[in-house]
Amino acid sequence: MNTATTTISLNEGFFSRRNWFDWLFAAIVAAGGLYALQRYGSYMDGYEKGILLGAIPCTVWLGWFWRPLRVLMLVVAALALVSIGLYQQDGAGNLARAETVFGLKYFLSSQSAILWMSMLFFMSTAFYWMGMFARGEGHTLTLIGSRLVWVAVGMALIGTLVRWYESYLIGSDVGHIPVSNLYEVFVMFCWMTAAFYLYYEQQYGTRALGGFVMLVVSAAVGFLLWYTVIREAHEIQPLVPALKSWWMKLHVPANFIGYGTFALAAMVAFAYLIKQQASETRWYKLAPLWLLGVVLCFEPVVFRQAGGEAGGSYWMVYFGISALIVAGILLGRKRIAARLPSFEILDDVMYKSIAVGFAFFTIATVLGALWAAEAWGGYWSWDPKETWALIVWLNYAAWLHMRLMKGLRGTVAAWWALAGLAVTTFAFIGVNMFLSGLHSYGTL
Repeated sequence: MNTATTTISLNEGFFSRRNWFDWLFAAIVAAGGLYALQRYGSYMDGYEKGILLGAIPCTVWLGWFWRPLRVLMLVVAALALVSIGLYQQDGAGNLARAETVFGLKYFLSSQSAILWMSMLFFMSTAFYWMGMFARGEGHTLTLIGSRLVWVAVGMALIGTLVRWYESYLIGSDVGHIPVSNLYEVFVMFCWMTAAFYLYYEQQYGTRALGGFVMLVVSAAVGFLLWYTVIREAHEIQPLVPALKSWWMKLHVPANFIGYGTFALAAMVAFAYLIKQQASETRWYKLAPLWLLGVVLCFEPVVFRQAGGEAGGSYWMVYFGISALIVAGILLGRKRIAARLPSFEILDDVMYKSIAVGFAFFTIATVLGALWAAEAWGGYWSWDPKETWALIVWLNYAAWLHMRLMKGLRGTVAAWWALAGLAVTTFAFIGVNMFLSGLHSYGTL
């Protein structure tokens, strides 16, 4: 007689899968949000209160969805509050303390935190690549690189939150969310791109792509440092009238999720092509990849708009180092290819990055139209910035259409995603430099 029994396991419910730390995190977020509402509610209109209340469940869900974010958000919030506390003198905030208080001057003022972010991103890039070429598996080196990215993202967020507070210390009419100029959005681009990469790193269990993705982040940091030193862009400035809109506060973050994930997809595409060309010895087969890499490296040199402009030599050094990095990657392609994940994983990360970016870029475009209607009286005016945003949108819409309807994969998809980075870069920066229009307030 057969006495075997069969046990049927039912899927646990969403809430039953939460552990004690999940619930503690939710309680802390809810308490913080409700305290902010009680403490500052009198300064908010109905729109602002709605955003604050909506942010509570969204933040909780995000921490539950990707659990490493719980610790990151709690640490960032704690250190941002410490920084705000250090600014206090005689019961009020004093911006001058940023130059006299040790913790602010060297660590937790907005500028100090963002400089730490910059250094840590450079260091993470170096450790990822050392791990790529190290004898053995290089796990320790790439793990250090990954941890440095986490810390860099944390410092970027601390710097952003503290900068928000600092703007109000300058004056209530100056205070604004720090997503309003090229300096601030470059900081956002860096940490958003890095954060999305860290998610994919965990999901696919590979750190081999870190070196590639951190290259584009480090390139952005290079621009940020130039912009800080030469143009003194880190100085907090009052908003121009067109930027004094709540639509801006939603449009810009959504836009830069798109830019960040498009850049991530492009670097994954570059890795795909490197793996594909690992055994190629014919120079004319490798030349297109090298030339595109050089073109992408050369783009920032155009920031030297005048021959005698201060900092012009910086860009020539920048270009030289970048071109050498591209050449080094091509020379070491066999070893790199052996460390990279399979073509299927690379293709999947590329697709998911573009899909997420396209969704948010679409939302940003709609929000931008609403913002334009409020600022200039029309939803669409074929302004150069609007036109190039449409070109970016159409480019990735076509890429997704070809993948979903025609099964686009492999080499063509990778080249297309990589070339899309050049288009996106021009829409992001080039339009502000070379084309005048309603968005000319964002010029370099």
